[in-house]
Amino acid sequence: MPELPEVETVMRGLSARLLGRVIRVGQVHRPDLRWPMPPNLASVLTGANVTSFRRRAKYILMRLQDRPSVLIHLGMSGRMNISPSGRNDIPLHEHVTLETDDGWRIGFVDPRRFGSVDLVQAAAEDAHRLLAGLGPEPLDSSFNAAHLAARLHGRATPIKAALLDQSNVAGLGNIYVCEALFRSGISPERHAGDVSKAAITRLTREIKATLLEAIEAGGSTLRDYVQPDGELGYFQHAFKVYGRTGEPCAQCPGPPKCAGIARIVQSGRSSFYCPRLQK
Repeated sequence: MPELPEVETVMRGLSARLLGRVIRVGQVHRPDLRWPMPPNLASVLTGANVTSFRRRAKYILMRLQDRPSVLIHLGMSGRMNISPSGRNDIPLHEHVTLETDDGWRIGFVDPRRFGSVDLVQAAAEDAHRLLAGLGPEPLDSSFNAAHLAARLHGRATPIKAALLDQSNVAGLGNIYVCEALFRSGISPERHAGDVSKAAITRLTREIKATLLEAIEAGGSTLRDYVQPDGELGYFQHAFKVYGRTGEPCAQCPGPPKCAGIARIVQSGRSSFYCPRLQK
């Protein structure tokens, strides 16, 4: 599933092409994805002037002048394709199509149909059922060591699970939590309430740094994800631990001198870490 850096990259690609443009035609090719599409989605999109974009956690909000915002979730396999207008066929698994006044075509493609599209009044975006209750954005100043320490205090849940809890911090996913925990020297199995203040300060800093580096690299390409222009993301080449079971980490000799990066399963998800460095 695309995580925060991938969603941020997609949003920036859409903004570069759509901001200030008029959607000449909006088409909806099926009645539902994960949930039913708004029945008036095509009419809201057609003729709309795109005024701004916003990312909230792993959701994209496209704001339209004098119309509701369009809430987009890419789901497990969703992507946005941008190409010149002119084709008459509908590509396989393209469920929503936008044609702009300056000759561009944007298609929301989602083979597994776990994504979603909804409409929400701009003033009520944060009250939408998918956004209500989300914690602060990890790249905002509101996400800091004091906030994280307060959220972790007294909790016996593993720190990995606490960071994936969207009410504590919005938008973090499995890949970047694994990477940030490694950079912070914290085991994913450590109880959240046992993480020291100094370690929380390091963790907050490394979460922000990891996400910013991933955004700069265009996200991580695993399975379905590509950027809107068709380019792959490259941050997977900078993974310190994710998907590297048995390999040495940057600071360890690896087998046979040590076991290398370990993989465990927590709440049905793989966690990758260095048992020698992460305590």
